[in-house]
Amino acid sequence: MFKKVTIIGDGAMGTVCAMLLCSNGIDVKMWGHDKAQLEKFDAARENTLFLPGYKLPDNLVFEADDKAAMADAQMIISAVPCQFARSVWQRLKPNVPSNVPILSITKGIEIATLERPSEIVSKTIDDGRVIGVLSGPNIADEIVRGLPASACVVSADLEFARQAQQSFNTSSFRIYTNDDIIGVELAGAMKNVIAIAAGIIDGKKLGDNAKAALLARGLREISRLGEALGAKAQTFFGLTGLGDLVTTCISPMGRNRSFGELIGKGVTAQDALKATNSVVEGEATCKAVYKLAKELNVDMPITAAVYRIVTDELTVDQALEQLMRRDLKAE
Repeated sequence: MFKKVTIIGDGAMGTVCAMLLCSNGIDVKMWGHDKAQLEKFDAARENTLFLPGYKLPDNLVFEADDKAAMADAQMIISAVPCQFARSVWQRLKPNVPSNVPILSITKGIEIATLERPSEIVSKTIDDGRVIGVLSGPNIADEIVRGLPASACVVSADLEFARQAQQSFNTSSFRIYTNDDIIGVELAGAMKNVIAIAAGIIDGKKLGDNAKAALLARGLREISRLGEALGAKAQTFFGLTGLGDLVTTCISPMGRNRSFGELIGKGVTAQDALKATNSVVEGEATCKAVYKLAKELNVDMPITAAVYRIVTDELTVDQALEQLMRRDLKAE
């Protein structure tokens, strides 16, 4: 078990990770780019912006100084939204201690490079250090309320995976290990795109049959692209695949599903983004996945429909008609 951990990013899931680690007696520092915001959180002992209503543990320290934040860390957690991760790690690189493993909890695919979060961190730091991923069906509010949940620590370095597993595991948060980083990160990114479609179904009141068909066919799209990129097929039917997909598509707390629901009710994509008090990863991810699927010649009709809706190429009704009128085929 690690004794000192630094979290880069002060959003909801970064805060949840801090609370879990602190509950296991681990000393945690949280870094954020906005010093004034960190000071507000510290004074209130609450993440008033991203996770309001929950008292933060005493052994969580806020630190805006780049070097001081990571100086004695035994593990560093990257909790920066995907589209901002590269610029943050370029800034932090000179002060990252050597040989300290980094665990990414970010979900998404960078639009400009089509790289996964762990790839962004690894290539930006570029020193061969151990990189891992934490992912699963994890709604932040439920975890901090102590409701039972599970996740996977994923790394090619099994010793690091086991130490991270021990550091996060609690009586209500069960951690497994996995070594398929490609599959886990792709599933974590792409489920947000399917969740937007699920929200659209909810917003237009299209019914449970439509939602069930979406999850089944959406999972097939996710696994199809993942396998084309070298992921293991079984990953997509585990916690980080099917598990995460179901949670994101049904939870009223999910940002991506809620974003899609607004669109289904007739709100424009841009106005729906403005109405969401956090980053909607799926909105950016659908653009990256659409591009990636075209490059690899992988058929992803649901992703293409979401892409065309959020970029205003098609209305929801037009996209739905195109999906339902596709050529008939075997499942």
